[in-house]
Amino acid sequence: QVQLVESGGGLVQAGDSLRLSCAASGRTFTSYDMGWFRQAPGKEREFVAAIRWSSGSPYYADSVKGRFTISRDNAKNTVYLQMNSLKPEDTAVYYCNARHLVLHSDYWGQGTQVTVSS
Repeated sequence: QVQLVESGGGLVQAGDSLRLSCAASGRTFTSYDMGWFRQAPGKEREFVAAIRWSSGSPYYADSVKGRFTISRDNAKNTVYLQMNSLKPEDTAVYYCNARHLVLHSDYWGQGTQVTVSS
């Protein structure tokens, strides 16, 4: 089974930056997409960013393009989300996700809280 552990959330002011980390279990992830979703109070969970593990190709939601950068460290089985120019509307619980490209099975981390004050 795949296990994902997020870290790096916190309380920041608008315009600040945060770097989220998602550490995955020991297997290789060449057959996975990994990414980030978020869920704000009273809202549905939404896609933020994803990365094709094998190639490093990134994908972003329109709301974060130009501000967020997703990356991976193959040696550490870790995916990162660098969040710059944070806005109050970025406030949410951020969840790491891994999706098998063949089986289409999803795995989720426990979530990490990001709060951006005005």
